[in-house]
Amino acid sequence: MKYYSTLPLTAILALVMLTLLVQFNVIPPGLAMLSDFKSLAGEYFFTLILVIILLESIVYVGFYFPGQFFAVVLVVGANPNPSDIVKLTLAMVVGATLGSCINYEIGKRTAWQPNSQGPMTIRSLLIAMIHINSLAFFMVTQGAMQRGRKVIALAGILNLPYYLLLIFGTAMLSEEIMQLAENNTFLLIAVSIWLAIALFLDYRRGAFRSSTNE
Repeated sequence: MKYYSTLPLTAILALVMLTLLVQFNVIPPGLAMLSDFKSLAGEYFFTLILVIILLESIVYVGFYFPGQFFAVVLVVGANPNPSDIVKLTLAMVVGATLGSCINYEIGKRTAWQPNSQGPMTIRSLLIAMIHINSLAFFMVTQGAMQRGRKVIALAGILNLPYYLLLIFGTAMLSEEIMQLAENNTFLLIAVSIWLAIALFLDYRRGAFRSSTNE
C-alpha cells in the first residue's frame, strides 16, 4: 500500500542525516564543496552554474548543496552585463530542467505516491516552484503518478522569469534572504509541514476505505 507520507518522511530522514554528518565533520559542508568547484572552474563559469543548479535540483542531493544561493551570489559578484545575465539564466534553467527529468524518472520507477485522479494544475506547480527542493519532490510525485512529461517542459519555461527575478532580487535586496531559504532549519520546518499534511491525507484515505468496506 502506498502512502502520501512516504516521500516527506524519507525527505526528513535524509535532511536530518545530512545535517548530522556535516555537524560531526563526517562530510564537509556543501557550501565548502561548491567553493572548491568555483576554484576549479576557471573559465568554465557558465558550466559551473549549470552543474551547481543541477546538483541542488536533484531530490535529496539538494539538501546538501545550497546551489541556488551559491549560484546567484556568484552571478551577482561577477557583475554580469545584460548578455551575461541571459546566458547565466539559460544555464540555470537547463540545470534545473535536467534535474526535473531525473526526479521525474526516479518517481516513475519507485511509484511511492498513490495514484491521483485528474491532471496536474498550474497552481500546484507554481507553489512547488517556491523552492528548488520542493520542485524536486513535486517532479518525483508527478513521475510516481504517471503524469505526462509536459510538466517538465512547463517548469522549464516558468524557470526563465523565475531565475531572472532571483538574480535581480538578490542583487537589490540582500544575501541574507537567500541564506534563510537555504537554511536547514527552514527546510526542516517546511518538510515537517508537508509531512503533517501527508499524514492527514493518509488518515482520511484510510478512514474513507474503512467506511466503504463496512
